[in-house]
Amino acid sequence: MKASFIRKHGGPEVIEHGELPDPAPAAGEVLVDIHAASINAADWKMRAGQYPAKIDFPHVLGRDFSGVVAALGAGANDFKVGDAVFGVCEVPREGAYAEKIAIRQEIVARKPESLGHVQCAAIGLVGLTALISIEGTLKLKASETILIQGGAGGVAGFAIALARHLGARVITTASMANHSYVRSLGAEQVIDYREQDFAKLVSNCDAVFDTVGGEVTARSFAVLRPGGRLASIAGGMEAPPAPRPDVTSLRPKIGRDRPHLDRVAKLVAQGIVPLPAIVEYPLASAADAHRVSEARHLRGKLVLKVR
Repeated sequence: MKASFIRKHGGPEVIEHGELPDPAPAAGEVLVDIHAASINAADWKMRAGQYPAKIDFPHVLGRDFSGVVAALGAGANDFKVGDAVFGVCEVPREGAYAEKIAIRQEIVARKPESLGHVQCAAIGLVGLTALISIEGTLKLKASETILIQGGAGGVAGFAIALARHLGARVITTASMANHSYVRSLGAEQVIDYREQDFAKLVSNCDAVFDTVGGEVTARSFAVLRPGGRLASIAGGMEAPPAPRPDVTSLRPKIGRDRPHLDRVAKLVAQGIVPLPAIVEYPLASAADAHRVSEARHLRGKLVLKVR
C-alpha cells in the first residue's frame, strides 16, 4: 500500500511517501480502504517526538480517517465488507496516512450518507475532542458564558457550534480575517488576538476552553469567575497549574468509542455543527500539509485525499 510515514522524529522533511506492507485485521478488527485522512496538531507533535509514547519505525502517522470496509478479522461482526465508515485511531498505533488500516471495530462508526469521505475525515478527532471537552469535562450548561481560545481551528470551531447549541454564550479569539467565519459558527463576541488583549475585554466567564497553549493558557485563568473552570488540550497530558485557588483546571481525556463518534456524525449531518472549512492535499503532500498546520494560522481542517 501507499503511505506517508516517518523513520525517525524530526521536522516535516522526515515524512516519506512510499510503499509499505498491507496491514491484516486481527481478531475483532476491520480492514478499511481509506479514502481520506485529516491533519491534526497531534500528528506533527507525534512526528516531532513531543509525546512520551514510544513508537516503532517506520511509523504511519494520522489519527482519523474515512473509508470503506475491505475485510473482517475473526469475530468482527459489527460491519460488512462495503460499509462506509470513519474512525479515530488509538495512540500510539495511529496509521491513517495510508491506503489501508486495520483497526478495532469498536472505535469505528458508520459514515452518514450525506457526508463525503473528505468531509467525514475532517470531523472525527476534532469532534471527539470538542464533544468530550465541552460536555464531558467542562460540563457546559445553557446560559453559561465560555471563552474558546483559537476559534478558527478545527477543534475550537466544532466547540463553538456545540456550545452555542447547548445554549451557552460564546466568546472566542481569532485573527480579523476569521471573524466572519467564527461568527458563522455561533460566536457572539470575537476578539482579534493580534490587536486586542482578551484578558482586558473578558471577565466573569463560567468556563474557558483552551486550544492554544503557552502564555494564552496561563492568562486565561484571569477571565474566570470564582468557581469557574478551564479545560486545556494544548499543554501536554496534564492539566495546567491554576494560579488561582478559586478555579478548577482540567485536562480532557479524549477516549475513542462508537457512541461518541455516532454523536459527532449526527451533529454534523443534521447541520447542528457546520462542517469546517476544508483544504485538500494529496497523500504524497503530507509534509506540506504539516508545514501549514504547524504554523498554527489555518482555518478549519486540512485533509489528505487518499483515493
